[in-house]
Amino acid sequence: MSTKSNTYSRAFWVSNTVEMFERMAYYAIFIVITLYLSNTLGFNDFEASMISGVFSGALYLLPLFTGAYADKIGFRKSLLLAFTLLTLGYLGLAVLTTFLQSCGLVEYGEHTQFSGLPDSSLRWLIVPIMVILVVGGAFIKSTISASVAKETTSENRARAYSIFYMTVNIGSFTGKSIIDPLRHAIGEHAYIVINYFSAAMTFIALLAVFFLYRSAQTAGEGKSMREVGRGLVRVFSNGRLVALILIVTGFWIVQQQLYATMPKYVIRMAGEAARPGWIANVNPFVVVVCVGFVTRLMAKRSAITSITIGMFLIPLSALLMACGNLFESELIGGLSNVTLMMIVGIVCQGLAECFISPRYLEYFSLQAPKGEEGLYLGFSHLDSFLSSILGFGISGILLTKYCPDPALFDSHEAWQAASANAHYIWYYFAAIGMVSALLLLLFAYLTRERAQKN
Repeated sequence: MSTKSNTYSRAFWVSNTVEMFERMAYYAIFIVITLYLSNTLGFNDFEASMISGVFSGALYLLPLFTGAYADKIGFRKSLLLAFTLLTLGYLGLAVLTTFLQSCGLVEYGEHTQFSGLPDSSLRWLIVPIMVILVVGGAFIKSTISASVAKETTSENRARAYSIFYMTVNIGSFTGKSIIDPLRHAIGEHAYIVINYFSAAMTFIALLAVFFLYRSAQTAGEGKSMREVGRGLVRVFSNGRLVALILIVTGFWIVQQQLYATMPKYVIRMAGEAARPGWIANVNPFVVVVCVGFVTRLMAKRSAITSITIGMFLIPLSALLMACGNLFESELIGGLSNVTLMMIVGIVCQGLAECFISPRYLEYFSLQAPKGEEGLYLGFSHLDSFLSSILGFGISGILLTKYCPDPALFDSHEAWQAASANAHYIWYYFAAIGMVSALLLLLFAYLTRERAQKN
């Protein structure tokens, strides 16, 4: 790797590129995962939310272990394994629906017609497919972000993670952009077809790693399993890092609602013409446009200071989302108030992410001993594990209580009465965000006091 502060190795750029393709694949699916589970496989709101939450949670829990193992076997082997599993998993999501239709349990088209699938145990075949996706994704989560750490120095790492996060969100934006045109062209069948797109993206990434990825940074490779175990004990014993993970979990609980709550909320409140994919795309668009500027703005500030600013933007974003249901008329012709305020809230959320995520990864990477980057960056994803389990679980409960499925009611008037306080959902998430922000202030104060004493 060049010693120049602003130049990076080929491995760095290949890592960023394949991450972009992986994010295209993931977000094309994840933006409609609850809709796929409900409209394609027949799970109810709570079941769909819990399955999605467990899937997302496991995806962010396993990187702790896959990251430690990736340090041992090397990042190239880890990436090849990851993209092979992801390609097979996404293909599996599509093939499963073909199998269910051949069993006469469902008929797929513009509108799904169930013929016993919601009561059939065969729909639970989704579980082994998701296990494949989780394992593949877990290797990606730890390996890619750790590769950025390996291929940079402490002097250029903040900028490197800004670049990394920009490519992540370019992939996110592109993946989410696919689903809405597809959904409006072929209806609910889009939730099946999109899986072939995701499989193609991860296969391209697999080829790129096979032919292009080479790294001179091999510290940690070949370590024994006992050494891996000692590393796991050491990182779990770091109370400061554990506390930061628990606090930042509050941010991700709110952020997860882009996928857990928002798609169903806007379709039910704004109508079937709503475009949740495009609405969710506001987030990566804001990140791509602003993350470089925010990184430069906060260059002389500590990572914790930057994260704190973002944490106080999060409860504000949830309150803005709540406002959409409080207006009685459209604010802009053709754009519902629910949609407009959801967009405004997501803009605020995207700005928060610019302050938080790159510096959070930088903070953890700087704590990692040489050769344990995969372990520490995998450990950093535990906040997303906790937020997935809690965020999707809370979402399922709140949607059922405040914004239920219209199909469960005999009349539109009955549903309107049941969903009159749908905006209360966002008050809960605003409260979670504010508590987390205040706890981070306490964390900053205590860690500063400790540093001064030492």
